[in-house]
Amino acid sequence: MVKPTSTAAIASATGRPWEEWVALLDEAGARGAKHTAIARLALERMPPRVEQDEWWAQGVAVAYEQHTGLRVPGQTCDGDFQLSTSRTASGDKDEVLARWLGLVDGREEFGGVPVDGEPSTSQTEKWRYWRVPLADGSRVAANISDKPKGRASVGIVHTKLDSAEAVERWRPIWKELLGRL
Repeated sequence: MVKPTSTAAIASATGRPWEEWVALLDEAGARGAKHTAIARLALERMPPRVEQDEWWAQGVAVAYEQHTGLRVPGQTCDGDFQLSTSRTASGDKDEVLARWLGLVDGREEFGGVPVDGEPSTSQTEKWRYWRVPLADGSRVAANISDKPKGRASVGIVHTKLDSAEAVERWRPIWKELLGRL
């Protein structure tokens, strides 16, 4: 079931109560549609004053899919699952990346699942990235960017998980590792 906080944020941002979104999308035939079509329907019905209307249309589509049982929280439109968790750490993005690498370099497994290939790092002007594939077919990425006051945000995204239970199994593993930053 969709998280009530998600629907409250959607209602606040769009000026349209969640129940009205459900009714509009039901009337448009969204219950039998795929994610892209639902997002398109939501965008077509988005009030004109909404900023970032395409982003909110995606949010409406995901919440609607969860509301109607087409997807469960954590499930992507492809049917697999992913989790994300984050933490703010002291230091700039390069310092935090260096500390992250100190925690993960040389590891042959995470959560009991072997690493399936060499971890990689890359960067853009605003971001630092670390990625690793795991033997269960899932992938993990750390995305690091600067925040004000000499801090950086570190987001972990673990994709291609096979179930909602896997999301719940992995979340504390990544939170614990982030806690060591």
